[in-house]
Amino acid sequence: MLDLRNEFIMATVKTGYGNKEGFITPKHLNFYKARSKHIGAIIPEPLYLDKGLRELPTQIGIDTDDKLIGLKELTDVIHQNGAKAIAHLNHPGRMVNPKIPGNYCVSSSDKVCENGGAIPTALDNYGMEKIKNLFTEAAIRAEKSGFDYIEIQFGHGYLFGQFISKDVNDRKDQYGGSFENRIKFPLEVLDAVKQVTNLGIIARISGDEMTPKGIKIDEMQKFSKILAKKGISAIHVSAGTACSTPPWFFQHMFVPKGKTWQLADKIREVVTIPVIYVGQINEFKDIDKIKLQSKNSFIAVGRPLVADPDFVGKYLGKVKGNLRPCLACSEGCLGGVKSGKGLGCTVNPLVGKEYYVLEKTQNPKNIAVIGGGLAGMTAALTLQQRGHKVKIFEKKKLGGQFNLAHLPPHKHSLIKLVQYLTKEIADHAIEIIYKEATTDNLAKYDEIVIATGSVPQIAPIEGLKEYFWAEVLEEHNIPNNTKSLVIGGGLIGTEIASMLLSKGNKVILVEMMNEVARGMEMIERKLTLKALNNKDVNIFTNTRVKKISGKKVYIEGDGFKKTLKDIDLIILATGMKSYNPFSNGILNKRIYIVGDANKVGKAQDVIEDAFQTANTI
Repeated sequence: MLDLRNEFIMATVKTGYGNKEGFITPKHLNFYKARSKHIGAIIPEPLYLDKGLRELPTQIGIDTDDKLIGLKELTDVIHQNGAKAIAHLNHPGRMVNPKIPGNYCVSSSDKVCENGGAIPTALDNYGMEKIKNLFTEAAIRAEKSGFDYIEIQFGHGYLFGQFISKDVNDRKDQYGGSFENRIKFPLEVLDAVKQVTNLGIIARISGDEMTPKGIKIDEMQKFSKILAKKGISAIHVSAGTACSTPPWFFQHMFVPKGKTWQLADKIREVVTIPVIYVGQINEFKDIDKIKLQSKNSFIAVGRPLVADPDFVGKYLGKVKGNLRPCLACSEGCLGGVKSGKGLGCTVNPLVGKEYYVLEKTQNPKNIAVIGGGLAGMTAALTLQQRGHKVKIFEKKKLGGQFNLAHLPPHKHSLIKLVQYLTKEIADHAIEIIYKEATTDNLAKYDEIVIATGSVPQIAPIEGLKEYFWAEVLEEHNIPNNTKSLVIGGGLIGTEIASMLLSKGNKVILVEMMNEVARGMEMIERKLTLKALNNKDVNIFTNTRVKKISGKKVYIEGDGFKKTLKDIDLIILATGMKSYNPFSNGILNKRIYIVGDANKVGKAQDVIEDAFQTANTI
């Protein structure tokens, strides 16, 4: 059983904050310290068992005794705030990162992940004994370094899942074939770990791999009953595989919320030990719903605690303030780790900078912020919290162009960011002046922050007269059953094409570069392009629109010319450019330019830029 101060657990989230030697760094300590104040327990990022089994070059290791000092520092930091520490032990098998020098790839068979990777070597008895030793040695180190529990990964398409899944495991020996054979090696490792440690053990499983031939809930119910008989402390129920179904693995906004909770319900039906619920539990109402239907269970939250370290504290009423929302977008967290920058967050510029203290100004000023989009609101809030007097000039409504971001399919969660910042502005009593800023009404301010965003770049196309931009996504503009041409296949153009398709329109997408959906977060990109692989969508790359004449559009590509006929609607998505109505220097003030007005970027970029700039004023 789990002995925690409350039912909340921080689920493991990869940080990328380490070094190439796998040691704990101050960045790890600051990150987990900030998130351990109100939680029952924290599961830090997966700990690699062997340097040749890393998923990230900067992953934390538990492979050698020289890591013990740093790991003990980590558990001490977590314990200081009353939380317990859980060591997540995992062998990636065929999901090992092939780009890291020295990595080796083994699995239950020689089947390559369909999303790419190295060809694995099917494990023999010697290799399996070696893996048992890796786990037992890591378990001993976990106990020595102060961890309170161990979590073993049996799901998510990693090595033990590769044995359990009949889609991957095609062995003909005692470890393949029947369900009993396929679970044999994972259970042998569990038994070996139990023999060397007194720590309680949590099993993490995929209740369903969300693949046609992969692991399903009926087998996981049988497996869970066996695990319970072996005396494990809890079963942590997730879904998907890192190989085949990453949107489910990462609980991306494109997958339906609540499916993993239903799988946990199914496991809870057959065991009496605690079940841990996880997966897009990013709103207080999600917690209430789970607690209502599954009493005495535990709740794991990962990325919501990245977005707001006080997520649990605010739910428990111990911390005041609005909940900074997790959008389930994977843009800053997954994208930052994949890019090598380390874990970040679209909505929280202090992720990875938990040491930072917002200092009060010694010289309060009267400051006007021009523009109430993401950058303008972030700048205004930061300035006000530092002690400046701030007013926002906004011609239309708060949120700016990000008010359109939630309109494409599956992206409804993005509106929560506008709602959060708007509520923060109201709660901090920052005045909004709903009129255009001019030199006259700015005269009384000491300094000016320009956050006027960006405007569409208009392509020089002969005959281009009537067209939409992203405002076509608004309900009163979105067409039905038309033949629409989207000019520009970047992030915005591809999302518009996806939305048009969902409304029954035939879509033609023309892009001058050699690919579409550039700059889109990788999971969203894959799923969006999959949706566009449809008979009602024609995509032309390396192609330019040369002329428009009525309902005819003339395009040219490498070695071809074509006339598109009967085009009902044209949407222009050929990029954005910074907009600054005061660029000619007519303001006799000190000015700061932030967000898209400074440099066109994604939401995370403009929020970060506004936050950092506001801290220099």
